[in-house]
Amino acid sequence: MLTRTLLSLLGLVLMLAPVKLLAADYIVRSEDPQVLYRAKPELPSLQPYTRQAVLNKIGSRTPGSISTVRMVHLDPMNEFVGGDGRLAVWAARQRRNPHAIVLRSGYVTPQDIAAALGPEAIEETSPGVFVVRLPILVSRDATFHIDGQVKALRLSEDAGAFLVNDGRLFMTDTAVLGWRESAGTPARYRYEKGFRPFILSWGGTELYAANTRFESLGYDESKSYGFSISQYTPAQDKILQRSHPTGWIIDSEFEDMWFGFYCYEADDVVIARNTYTNSIVYGIDPHDRSNRLIIAENHVSGTRKKHGIIISREVNNSWLFSNVSTGNALSGMVLDRQSSGNVVADNEFIDNGSDGLTLYESPDNIIWGNKSVSNGSHGYRVRNSTNIKLYDNIAINNAYTGINGHAKVLPPGSRDLELDPYDDEFSMVIVGGRLVHNGGGPVAIEQPLSIEMAGVEMLAPTSETGFALDGVLGEYLHEVFDVMVRQKKAVVIELDNVRRKVEG
Repeated sequence: MLTRTLLSLLGLVLMLAPVKLLAADYIVRSEDPQVLYRAKPELPSLQPYTRQAVLNKIGSRTPGSISTVRMVHLDPMNEFVGGDGRLAVWAARQRRNPHAIVLRSGYVTPQDIAAALGPEAIEETSPGVFVVRLPILVSRDATFHIDGQVKALRLSEDAGAFLVNDGRLFMTDTAVLGWRESAGTPARYRYEKGFRPFILSWGGTELYAANTRFESLGYDESKSYGFSISQYTPAQDKILQRSHPTGWIIDSEFEDMWFGFYCYEADDVVIARNTYTNSIVYGIDPHDRSNRLIIAENHVSGTRKKHGIIISREVNNSWLFSNVSTGNALSGMVLDRQSSGNVVADNEFIDNGSDGLTLYESPDNIIWGNKSVSNGSHGYRVRNSTNIKLYDNIAINNAYTGINGHAKVLPPGSRDLELDPYDDEFSMVIVGGRLVHNGGGPVAIEQPLSIEMAGVEMLAPTSETGFALDGVLGEYLHEVFDVMVRQKKAVVIELDNVRRKVEG
């Protein structure tokens, strides 16, 4: 047992770059392991989030009001008719001053729109299959329901159709897709700026999707990313003063989306039990100041350009658990730009092009019970993030280290420091888990404020360099062994701030 423990310790690689700091700036001490142990954080139940619960939210089904209106007269369409030439896109496709279908009040279905407006707006081309040829606006007092009687709602790419929700939008037991009428096929991705239909739900709204397939939506223009829930832009938000939007997206499929999901300043959104396949840029991408999200039991694979799942810029107090993120171009999951207070638990990150899990400039997060296997870089990477707690995580056969942590001054231009301030500091606690056969060794650490470790099983890297405890902390090899092997305690490696002050 002692020999195995020694081998595990020898597998630890704590490489502290000798920049500014001297070895004497660090101390090694022991700690009672029980001080580091804690109960697993409680995760929210997914039981309330069902198809029937979505249907129960619809409420009144009083028939609604439907008309067509020029897009320039509709405030929720301002984003798409502004000074960047987008109005000309719709004008060219409609061959007139662009109009939109407006659902003004009440409960409306695609069948209702077809009966009211005819094939110029929406046409039932075969039983249950509808082609939409104008943008649709769901007004504040309206509810739009695309239900199981609609086999497919095809938003025409050729005609410039898209769907904007300013009220309540429900999609259940159906399919919504971008449609290339000229080819009779889904509007498969061709290039970044090439228009494709999209779905957007604005501030103050509710959006619910259950047991629905979404395909070939979104492109590289503001708020047109595919499937989005977003507060209004700052200028409009000052005028409209709408609450943050919300919604549930459950038990659904997404394929060939620019972003499988995007949100901005959204609250209490539930994204659960979905599959995201072959997204272009991101599978799931909650953004700026979104709070209390549940992202759970999703399967994200084949994202072509970047990450499977990313939360970025103050996406706080959220739960990301039991997701599988595999075969994505970069990381399986990323926490970025001051996203804090989150729990990342029981996820699997497999065969991704970069890290399994990446944390950039995002302090105060709990990483618990995840598996990171055969990724192209590190199993878990932590940069410029303090108070990161890693418990019972597994990293196996990743190309570089199992766990990598470092402080780094970012190069000029890589961050807008007014929007995204940060401190080039990091600290972490590593308790339990297994780090096995990672190419660069089990753990690599550069310039920490502190690192605390207990009960981690660490086995051989796959490289031929063997085991080492190098860099500044190499002088403390005997102290570390003494604490973790002989004393069987937790080891704490931290800056000797008292000495630094005296010598400074």
